[in-house]
Amino acid sequence: MKPFKIKYYCEKRDPDFESKMHNVLMVYKQVEMQFDDEGNIIVPEDGVFTVTLSYDEKPGIQAIANTTDDLRPTPKNGTVLRDYEYKRLGTVSLLAAIDLLTGEAIPLVSDTHKSSDFVAFLKILDDRYPAKDKIRIILDNHSAHKSKETQNFLATMPEGRFEFVFTPKHGSWLNMIESFFSKMTKQMLRGIRVKTKQELVDRIYLYFQEVNREPVVYHWKYKMDEISQDEVVAVNS
Repeated sequence: MKPFKIKYYCEKRDPDFESKMHNVLMVYKQVEMQFDDEGNIIVPEDGVFTVTLSYDEKPGIQAIANTTDDLRPTPKNGTVLRDYEYKRLGTVSLLAAIDLLTGEAIPLVSDTHKSSDFVAFLKILDDRYPAKDKIRIILDNHSAHKSKETQNFLATMPEGRFEFVFTPKHGSWLNMIESFFSKMTKQMLRGIRVKTKQELVDRIYLYFQEVNREPVVYHWKYKMDEISQDEVVAVNS
């Protein structure tokens, strides 16, 4: 017994957790069926695609400046030396999605992540994809995704243009963009220092440009063997 140690877990507080998870996995299975055996995208006979995006926000990214320059590694000390003191320049929020067919990542950097920011991101998607395509988005239950402002915008869109697939409460790990954010944090955000807040914004956009030079298509694996192709076909028919 070690009562002085605490380990945290996440209680499943959504009574419909399993059914909502199943819905998300069904979407991943449908995306999987949009590729042939060689990994090429199958073009529908009518040319109308269902584009599926994994979307989330990463708020509170801090713009931090050094008070003195970092000291470069030396043969005696093989690490960068950095002064403990730093200056806070503010924060930004990243709204982003990955296209599960192409692997391309779509960013929007903003000072906030309110309903107006989410609507601005939806407008980016609307401009990006042909008007005949359906834009299906996997996202969490943040209030901005269900707000009156968001609903008013969706009401101006053609019927079926956007479809939201919500993850269960405390089920954000079912959203593939979480892995993208984790990778971004390790590769770029961890330990970053900038001279201005705008420099942070510019470097975030530059990161996305570099990622999109060689996009990686994400494939979901967890419990996919429980979703049969026949079940997906039956739902779509």
